[in-house]
Amino acid sequence: MSKNDTRSKILKAAAYIVQTEGILNLTLEATAEKAGVSKGGLLYHFPSKDALVAGMVQDPMQSYIDNIERNVDQDTLQDPRGRWTRSFIKGTFGKRNPDKDMDAGLMAAATINRDLLKPVQEAYAHWQDHIDNDGLDPINATILRLAVDGLWFSEIFDLAPLEDDTRQLVLERLLQLTKEDWK
Repeated sequence: MSKNDTRSKILKAAAYIVQTEGILNLTLEATAEKAGVSKGGLLYHFPSKDALVAGMVQDPMQSYIDNIERNVDQDTLQDPRGRWTRSFIKGTFGKRNPDKDMDAGLMAAATINRDLLKPVQEAYAHWQDHIDNDGLDPINATILRLAVDGLWFSEIFDLAPLEDDTRQLVLERLLQLTKEDWK
């Protein structure tokens, strides 16, 4: 097994523990056991619990960042206004199920060491800057971002998540709102 495979296996095991047993049960020992590696093998990749949680945040976050930037490049509308806002919407809800591994990492970081959220905070600041300068009214664009965050939040915590048909209509409306002026 390659180093990357082992690292990925450890991160998946840690996310699984957070999702099924709770953040308080996330230990290096439990993660190593769940991943099927020795504690020394885990420590090779993640020398501390903070390093493990940082990996739980950074790896899926980088994938999320790449997805949003890919959506910007693929937005082929003639009018580029709203491109970053649409990309954020599509990047967040392109799949029906949110990334449970990323959610587990964010919850663990918020509980264990809030400094580990810095990559997420930096990504959001970057996106908000792009959204503010997206050619849309900055307040309207921010309202769209916050609505998308609210949809994500409701799915993470299973708080009256939308039925598939309604969810699709909401997403279509959000995307439509990036293409028109609000009155």
